[in-house]
Amino acid sequence: MLSDPRPVDAFSLVYDSAPLNEDLAILGRPRALLQASATAPLADWFARLSDVAPDGTVTQITGAGVNGAQRDSMTEPQDLDPGKMYSIDVTMHLTSWVFPKGHRIRLAVSNALWPMILPTPYSMTTSLQLGRSSSSRLVMPVVPLKGAVAPAFTPPQPAEERTDIKSEGFPWPGEWTLERDEANHKATVHWRGKAAASYPWGKETDYENLTYKVDDAHPELSDVCGEAESIFALSGRELRWRGHLSVTTDQKNFYYKYTRELLKDGQIVKTRTWEETIPRDHQ
Repeated sequence: MLSDPRPVDAFSLVYDSAPLNEDLAILGRPRALLQASATAPLADWFARLSDVAPDGTVTQITGAGVNGAQRDSMTEPQDLDPGKMYSIDVTMHLTSWVFPKGHRIRLAVSNALWPMILPTPYSMTTSLQLGRSSSSRLVMPVVPLKGAVAPAFTPPQPAEERTDIKSEGFPWPGEWTLERDEANHKATVHWRGKAAASYPWGKETDYENLTYKVDDAHPELSDVCGEAESIFALSGRELRWRGHLSVTTDQKNFYYKYTRELLKDGQIVKTRTWEETIPRDHQ
């Protein structure tokens, strides 16, 4: 959600290369091979690859995360032994990039990527092992700057375009704000998005908003709530679908509740609620 990742880098372990002597091209999936330990039985590790310009501007290129309990298997997760060093392979998303001469390569490692990922339910300290041939390192899929000559493709053909359908915006990325309560070490993120489209039969308007809350001292008590509404303005009637979401957590469980409502011309026609307690199971 950030165009400039430096606010996240401030809470990460950050490693910058020396300025590059020449352009460097990559194509594929970079890997952060970490030797890491944690003081808790469950920890996540997130690695982000960025380009640092000479003026300090940072552009995030790719990244990924690994749940430490899934270090060997996603289907059979296992607790971490506090203090033990583990091999964590963070294989990042596919990317293509050219680092210009004079720029630096940045690897940033953190244990959280909130609010995209809910935090693990423990306060902890994690460590990376550095300085040995088998220690933490970054592996880059380097390729030549110039490849083979591109094949000749058939020019694109004109396609029929409908003029009776018009789109107005898209919910993502929407608008978001971060509220930080430094006195109590808590944070709240508000996000909202809107989209609309006109069709021959009517108009659809969609609204969404989400609120995320987290407590530094009690990461097990994170929660998310949200509202969504889709309005269909038809000839002679209006239909609305509303959704109400609540997800709360504690040390052992996620508590999920979602209510769906259908309204016709402002009157509720049907409503249903789903409610479930979901064990964390190494999440």
